[in-house]
Amino acid sequence: MKIGFIGLGVMGRPMAGHLIAAGHEVYLHRVKDVSHHLVEAGGRALDSARAVAEATDIVILMVPDTPDVEAVLFGADGVAQGLSAGKLVIDMSSISPVATKGFAARIAERGAGYVDAPVSGGEVGAKAASLTIMVGASEADFDRARPLLDLMGKNITRIGEVGAGQTAKVVNQVIVGLTIEAVAEGLSLAKAAGADPAKVREALMGGFAASRILEVHGDRMVKGTFDPGFRIRLHRKDIGLAMEAAKALDLYLPHSASLQQLMNKALAEGLGDEDHSALIKTLAP
Repeated sequence: MKIGFIGLGVMGRPMAGHLIAAGHEVYLHRVKDVSHHLVEAGGRALDSARAVAEATDIVILMVPDTPDVEAVLFGADGVAQGLSAGKLVIDMSSISPVATKGFAARIAERGAGYVDAPVSGGEVGAKAASLTIMVGASEADFDRARPLLDLMGKNITRIGEVGAGQTAKVVNQVIVGLTIEAVAEGLSLAKAAGADPAKVREALMGGFAASRILEVHGDRMVKGTFDPGFRIRLHRKDIGLAMEAAKALDLYLPHSASLQQLMNKALAEGLGDEDHSALIKTLAP
């Protein structure tokens, strides 16, 4: 197929690479030095989102936030201007579920389909094509998108109609963030009490406290290696979406609120571009 891919960041680069490796004709926008290897592998760079949409049947987005998606879709020389009936937009960014429904309605006015398909798994999952992908779409659009999603992920679930995928991602980010906070607090307690955090982590990995976050992020905390797989500033954005939803639904999420404040502290301390496991630094005396 002719596929467009816009958003060649830490996650987007390997995701686009899988599509190219599978033999698809992939058109790229916003190619920089760090992503030029995708052109060398067979991707084709174009100078606007509109040009990408005109050249392809399916356009995939992987950009940071709700305003970024809106700009790529509906800004000057945006995707929407290059769409025609029968084309499909797949947004794999993590953004507002409410805004997603509005974007989908505007895209539908042009006769094109819309899939929201945010992911979990970080840079590791993107490189390994093992991402968890949470999908909101009609059954027909999901079936059309599925072969491409299979090239980028392993656990792929249609949650419901458009917007449901983004809702699932917000839930995911709440659970992941609170678990990172729990691991950070536990390992901080171990260190303060004079126990070796590495040994404590090793012991807990064999018990009921074992988790993927204790395994991966706990290891980063022990070693003090915080190069971003997923930046704190982006995770804070997702927790903000959770708090916006809670407000709209009159829902009480006290620990999500405290997590948001901890992430605010991290950004105030200049940690926004470090991996979200660096939250442990905010707990240091």
